[in-house]
Amino acid sequence: MVVVLTLITIVAGAALAAVNYATSAQIEKIKAENLAKGIKQVMGVDQSADFKYTTEEAGDYTLYQSDLGTAIQSTTNGFGGALKVLVGFDKEGTVLGYTILEHAETPGLGAKASEWFQKGQKGDITGKNPGQANFTVSKDGGDIDAITASTITSRAFLLAVQNAYDELKKQQGTDGTTAATEKGGTDNE
Repeated sequence: MVVVLTLITIVAGAALAAVNYATSAQIEKIKAENLAKGIKQVMGVDQSADFKYTTEEAGDYTLYQSDLGTAIQSTTNGFGGALKVLVGFDKEGTVLGYTILEHAETPGLGAKASEWFQKGQKGDITGKNPGQANFTVSKDGGDIDAITASTITSRAFLLAVQNAYDELKKQQGTDGTTAATEKGGTDNE
């Protein structure tokens, strides 16, 4: 019986490894396409438009710079695990938009972060500048309404946005242009 169970485990493990290997390229392609769509979304660009940007790795952050501004990928820990956010800023640091790239938040509660802070919603952050507004939840004395029954996720999301803004300011020179070096990148990659 031990031998049979061992063989079943080995076969199942090998099958899972083979499927993982066979699908990894497609998964990476889909992630890249979703990232390109996300960058357009947070920068307010029509999805069908040809949009050029450069990519810069800066420690824990990835910056996507264009003529419109900069989109920054930032990650913090939410209630359920890592919360990866992509935030678009204009050249002055005002939030143009955001998208949640990955999360492990509770469905129906923390998962609402993908809509809660969007334009016209209760916790709307678009059009606000984290350097001029208090980007913490109102429960903590801030300017942003937290997701109902999901304060931890709201705090994590707003921290990710604030961290992205801080990285933007760190990368900017005194004339408002970024000090990052160009690595290249387009939405066609």
